[in-house]
Amino acid sequence: MNRWNVTFETKCYEKDWRYLLQTPRLEANLRYNRFPFKEAVLYINNVNDPQEVSFYADKLVQRGVLTSYKVVDHYAQEALDFFGIDKDSFNGGYYYSISELVAIYLCRADYLLHFSSDSILAGPFEWVEQAIQKMEDDPRIRVANPTWNFSYEYAKQESIEEDERFYVGYGFSDQCYLIRTEDFRARIYNEKHPASLRYPAYGGELFEKRVDSWMRNHQYLRITYKHGSYIHRNFT
Repeated sequence: MNRWNVTFETKCYEKDWRYLLQTPRLEANLRYNRFPFKEAVLYINNVNDPQEVSFYADKLVQRGVLTSYKVVDHYAQEALDFFGIDKDSFNGGYYYSISELVAIYLCRADYLLHFSSDSILAGPFEWVEQAIQKMEDDPRIRVANPTWNFSYEYAKQESIEEDERFYVGYGFSDQCYLIRTEDFRARIYNEKHPASLRYPAYGGELFEKRVDSWMRNHQYLRITYKHGSYIHRNFT
């Protein structure tokens, strides 16, 4: 039995829910991570017809692919109040951020693994347990992810140190992240840092920018798995 409870979580919105709920993609991604997740939860965000999307999410629950699903709007204000965030402060980044915040707010597992709907492991490999052990051993590390889009050399260049399994450095992406829930289920999302200005302007003060600022202000690090990649590619 694994020592840690881990929730697998992903989200969908109007332009991508069909890819996620009407194809084998989600089931494949769960399988590729090769880890016995405590639960697999879908967050439905910013869709035209929540009832229609819920109908297809129900089918995945019935098949045992998902444990549950939730409509983000039902919990959004609770999450903002819990984290002490003013909705207007997102400056255009609200819909890029609220699903992630609600998922963290509602999570009760030790760890949370998030994939954006357009991110998926390139194939099956074991990395979650190794990443958790590294995070448990080093209090500087607050997030883990596989390498992105096979960019191993770039990940190495971005690192400040490495070991046989992981590059260690700064940065945060909302495409894929493994976090210790208690670290992120706190009022950490109202900080700023000059390096975080690199995030796209159209996203305003979005979730990943806020996390990056918090991590840099406190010298927290992320680890990137060296021997496996996820693929992020917009469906459109």
